[in-house]
Amino acid sequence: MSKWFSFFAALVSTTGVLAADTTPRDWIDPDTGHRIIRLSDEGGSRTLYFHDNSYTAEGDKLIFNTPSGVAVVDTTQLGVVPPKMVIITQGSGAIMARRSREVYVSRGGRGNSTTRPEAQAFSVSTTQPDGGAANGGRRGGGFGFGSPGGGRGGPVYAVNVDTGQQRLIRFAPSTLINCDETFGFIVVRGAIDPTGKTPRPATRPVVPELGRMFPGKTMAELEPEQQYAVRKEDGLARRAINPEPAAYTFVNLKTGERKTCGYQYGNLDHQQWSPTDPNLLLYAHEGSWHEVDRTWTIRSDGSDMRLMHKRTMDMEINGHEWWSFDGNTVWYDLQTPRSVDFWIGGVNVNTGVVTRYHITQDSWGIHFNSSRDNTLFADDGGDSTQVAYSHDGMWINVFRVQPDGTVTREKLVNMSKHNYVTGRGGIEPNVSITPDKKWVIFTGNMFGSNQVYAVEIAKSK
Repeated sequence: MSKWFSFFAALVSTTGVLAADTTPRDWIDPDTGHRIIRLSDEGGSRTLYFHDNSYTAEGDKLIFNTPSGVAVVDTTQLGVVPPKMVIITQGSGAIMARRSREVYVSRGGRGNSTTRPEAQAFSVSTTQPDGGAANGGRRGGGFGFGSPGGGRGGPVYAVNVDTGQQRLIRFAPSTLINCDETFGFIVVRGAIDPTGKTPRPATRPVVPELGRMFPGKTMAELEPEQQYAVRKEDGLARRAINPEPAAYTFVNLKTGERKTCGYQYGNLDHQQWSPTDPNLLLYAHEGSWHEVDRTWTIRSDGSDMRLMHKRTMDMEINGHEWWSFDGNTVWYDLQTPRSVDFWIGGVNVNTGVVTRYHITQDSWGIHFNSSRDNTLFADDGGDSTQVAYSHDGMWINVFRVQPDGTVTREKLVNMSKHNYVTGRGGIEPNVSITPDKKWVIFTGNMFGSNQVYAVEIAKSK
């Protein structure tokens, strides 16, 4: 019996109150020595998607999703007094505003709360220059990770996390709103450049992903987790190799004016406005990562569409990109090549200077995140079905940047009993680091249903 389950069994026998779908409130992970606190009161609660802002600008409040609505917790009191979860509003696609103490939510559209607000960015199948929905709406994410939310007709509100006061943001098509609340956007699928200046890329042959990912091997020679990965990539690669046309319609939230631009070929997803530049949008060409040029930026007038990372070898991948807090760096998961050599990569959007921190196969995570000053990174680990194929990767990790440009890793939480696989009833932990750099926030189902937790970065004394 593992130390984890020995601990849990002892806790059950001691308290006599824990049922199969409940969790302790406050304990020390016996495998890492770090303190963990449960923040949520309801099963089914979850953190925001990893790259979406869940903290006030002042850093004193955290928001997350629960079955009862959007919850707020005071991060300045973590570890001092038992956390108090307060429901402040109903709605889907919750994201904290960058410059005010408000959370954006959409109401009245289709779908429930989602950890993928970019999947609810209003997406339409049309070539209309205004991005209208004449031919029917369709979700912006495209891979089954969330609900359309406000992107399908629901009005968007800004709700103050302290007072609950709310206001309507009249022209917002979704909760994906830029840092000074002047722009939103719509993804227009099937939009062909009327000027003819955006030609379709040359058609590429569809080849079995087995040979791309595991040259010389048959499916029978692969582990079950690797077979699962091959089947998944076969589905993703077809759309990535020969993508459909698309564009952005940027919506002026003050006037309602719309401009369609940024014509390209790709499945546009993972949109994130810069935390500091109101006219700069980060996004991805979604699909099998080793088949796409993934990470891009575009300005709200359609100019300066730039690829943020260019591969240097076959099967090199980057993905799950996110902004640094100061808006100067786009960070991403980098593998050279896929599943072999692992890095935390970054590129300065102003200078083009590249940063790389080498990590190991077992310390890789599905999602990474960074502290506000870029001195700490965290990831949520992954099971053996994930791209690293690690057999000891199920940990919440923290990385500390060293003076020589390397990072050191420390395990924070044993996640060996967590179900990571979203297609099999699991959930991705979606980590974030609190602004005071004292805690890592994550979602876990180690004890049953999804709950939101905080693990202390300093080891318990």
